[in-house]
Amino acid sequence: MKKKALITGASRGIGAEAARALAQEGYDLFLVCKSSGCEIKRAAADLEKAYHIRCETALCDVSDASRVETMMKQAGEIHVLVNNAAISYIGLLTDMSTDQWKQVIDTNLNALFYTCRHVIPQMVRRREGKIINVSSIWGNAGASMEVAYSASKGGVNSFTRALAKELAPSNVQVNAVAFGVIDTSMNACFSKEEMDALREEIPADRLGSPREAGEMIRMLVNAPSYLTGQIITMDGGYS
Repeated sequence: MKKKALITGASRGIGAEAARALAQEGYDLFLVCKSSGCEIKRAAADLEKAYHIRCETALCDVSDASRVETMMKQAGEIHVLVNNAAISYIGLLTDMSTDQWKQVIDTNLNALFYTCRHVIPQMVRRREGKIINVSSIWGNAGASMEVAYSASKGGVNSFTRALAKELAPSNVQVNAVAFGVIDTSMNACFSKEEMDALREEIPADRLGSPREAGEMIRMLVNAPSYLTGQIITMDGGYS
């Protein structure tokens, strides 16, 4: 049986490039997004044609536990789980509503609990599996005007370290990548002047590309099994 990777937030950006990278490795794919049905189905068809793998898709709001449960049953056996789906909120904490706070935490952090608790039993049974969580440098240092996002990604980091210790005896590896500024649609809210100012603070003098992010995820999938519980930072030297 071929191995299968499940990727959330897979319709664009880092998720789409992670899908491409793992398809190149020969993984069958189960791609998940919240609402871009036509986009993700088109991407799946392209990946199947290019890499001769099987690629299934599902629409699922990963902040909803019951929907994730249904989706995970549909996915079946999963060998690699990439928790990538995330949203941000830019603004003062005092301007943020309770619902907005909950949506960020539910999508960026609680969703990891919803997906992991379904794949862990099968990974433990096989004594094999990789869980890769997409985090952020703001989970390490915090960012002004992004308190909820920073808090959620800090939680992702702690979740990763703790779960890795829990699963290490079963030969299941759990790692995360704390990405710096990657050139994705999440940055569309910033003006050109704001992006230029941010770019000047990055020693590499550029934003990271989604393809580079996808390649980093591929590297973690192929990493030795002794690598677990790590938050790998990839930020062009920013931090």
